[in-house]
Amino acid sequence: MGQATAAAMREPSDKEIRLVIAASSAGTVFEWYDFFIYGTLAGLIGAAFFPSDNKTLETLLVWAGFAVGFGFRPLGAILFGFLGDKLGRKYTFLVTVTLMGIATAGVGLIPSAATIGIAAPLIVICLRILQGLALGGEYGGAAIYVAEHAPPEKRGFYTSFIQASVVGGFVLSILVVLACRALIPAEDFAEWGWRIPFLLSLILLGISLWMRLKLSESPVFQAMKEAGETSGNPFKESMTYPGNPKRIFVALFGITGVLTTIWYTAFFSSLSFLRGPMRMDESLVEWIMLIAGALSMGFYIIVGKWSDRVGRKKPIIIGALASLALLFPIFWGMGSLANPGLVESSKAAPVVVSGPACEYDPFAEVQASQCGRVLQDLTALGVPYDIDAQECGPTAECVAAPMIIGDQLYVYDGLSNENRRDTIKGWLEDNGYDFDKQNPPLMNVLGIIALLMVCGVLSALTYGSVAALLSEMFPARIRYSSMSIPYHIGAGYLGGFLPLIASYIVAMTGNAYSGLWYTMTVVGFGVIVAWWGIPGGPPSDFEDSHQDPPASPVLP
Repeated sequence: MGQATAAAMREPSDKEIRLVIAASSAGTVFEWYDFFIYGTLAGLIGAAFFPSDNKTLETLLVWAGFAVGFGFRPLGAILFGFLGDKLGRKYTFLVTVTLMGIATAGVGLIPSAATIGIAAPLIVICLRILQGLALGGEYGGAAIYVAEHAPPEKRGFYTSFIQASVVGGFVLSILVVLACRALIPAEDFAEWGWRIPFLLSLILLGISLWMRLKLSESPVFQAMKEAGETSGNPFKESMTYPGNPKRIFVALFGITGVLTTIWYTAFFSSLSFLRGPMRMDESLVEWIMLIAGALSMGFYIIVGKWSDRVGRKKPIIIGALASLALLFPIFWGMGSLANPGLVESSKAAPVVVSGPACEYDPFAEVQASQCGRVLQDLTALGVPYDIDAQECGPTAECVAAPMIIGDQLYVYDGLSNENRRDTIKGWLEDNGYDFDKQNPPLMNVLGIIALLMVCGVLSALTYGSVAALLSEMFPARIRYSSMSIPYHIGAGYLGGFLPLIASYIVAMTGNAYSGLWYTMTVVGFGVIVAWWGIPGGPPSDFEDSHQDPPASPVLP
């Protein structure tokens, strides 16, 4: 009996499908909440576990810890993909959500670096590794589980709820943080209250397990198991199955690379951009992200349903090309609305710094030169700058050059480390720079939300149909492994390292918008691969266009 026939005989009822979608989506919301709460509370985590006099270094260390979790996602994809293809979809993602919940709660229990020293950040990194391993198995399990229950003509629509649930996890993390801030005084929240959102993951874990334990195994996996068609070595077969190397390459660069960099730019880069260089009030930024994220969730479902009619390729190509055209204008617009004074000041009184050894190393605790320390201060203040390289040679003595703000000249050489930043800040304020927390007027806030929703549309176009597309690209016997490995390599490295890489580029250039070039590069390459490799035309099952085993490596 073939897989398709067996699956059709076991087609679930509408009630069962609703439970499948609800349980899988809720579990995905909770699991991504666990992962995103780290990024939402990045500033407080940095102060607790990665304290440094160099605030830029502190931020980079937090994002490096964030990236570590993503770096282990491919290993989790291999491990849990193997288990999912061998033992079943249901029990594998029960394990992943349990591991994620326990690891997240652990972060809330770690003493600060002031209490236990270097052990604190090391324990945080170990827990981030466990989170990464768990997440490497979660997405593939949830996406496949829903896809294998859905009728082909509604697969994009049903699986789009999984995609929307990823945004739901981000929204839930912000909602919990806002609630904690409202109930706990600011000083107490900064000291200990930030731990509560991490500990709440245990409650979410209990709800998720209760819902998922009510599910039965995927009908496709049950049919394969009864027919003795499960893979003996899913990882090896994923690498050797005819046509799979090409499909994995396309899934990695043409699908995941595109969707993940756009997603993190839309939600994480914008969050850091508004709270950091634009100096907006943190609570206001969180409310803005909450509203924009919640409203954006519907776009993923619309795109998923649309892909059932037009195919999976068209939305992805449209979203990628639109992102290349719109991301810079969107962020320029948000900057102008969030902190118009900074934009005007940087134009009216641009900052130019020069001096001997005028280089800035964002990863250095102490900069090698006085000029480097000035650049560190400007970066921490969110002020863009240019460097006027000073030439020194055998006949020219290299002396400390001034900093020019607009048409005013200031000599920074000789400033002590204790008062240097305050002095430079005062010079900038004398030239019109405002370093107060920004609370722009309502119309500006609404404009920022609208621009973030455009980001949400771009993300939905490249993400909404992906669970269905990846499920259809690979044979059922190795589907869990084959789709999870490229997805989590792309999401783990191309997307997970985006906050770190973008922050580093911004720190090195002094330009708050320069980090977007990383996204542009990944998406630019990805759209070429997507155009070449994603199957066009109406959606179809893998089995609909292949014999088993396939006679030739032709894309489905």
